[in-house]
Amino acid sequence: MPVGAASWSFTEDDFGAITSALERFLTDCNARCALIVDRTGQLIATVGERPNFDPTAFATLTAADFSANDQLAKLIGENDFSTLFHQGEKESMYLADIARRVILVVLFDNRTTLGLVRLKMKQTVTELSQLFDQVFARASDSASAPNILAGADDEIDKLFQ
Repeated sequence: MPVGAASWSFTEDDFGAITSALERFLTDCNARCALIVDRTGQLIATVGERPNFDPTAFATLTAADFSANDQLAKLIGENDFSTLFHQGEKESMYLADIARRVILVVLFDNRTTLGLVRLKMKQTVTELSQLFDQVFARASDSASAPNILAGADDEIDKLFQ
């Protein structure tokens, strides 16, 4: 299935589990903020310190960054890059693919180290991948269910003929 091709949603319980996993992650590695972005650039969740930028615009740029790097990976013979790291003088960010459909973005500064973020990220990516796999499975199950509105347009047209 192409990235971002299907619609999906999650329940309040799903959102609570995602938020809880991200809060634990931020506490464990002392990172500032975590964002979940889908591959189409939509912001799904933000946990931790409030970013001092527009998170919606940031989500769009994050998705574009990940897509560009997927193309770079293909050029060198890789299927994709599952993680990306951008280091700045004061701020850094680490991005990880979750279930091939969403991106976890972690913003951190010198209060922590890249090594600790990477170590804790592996556990969190595994946990979030399982959560999102369940969400996507529910979406595909409901997509394959019979559509009760199928043919409704034809029936309405017949009424006005």
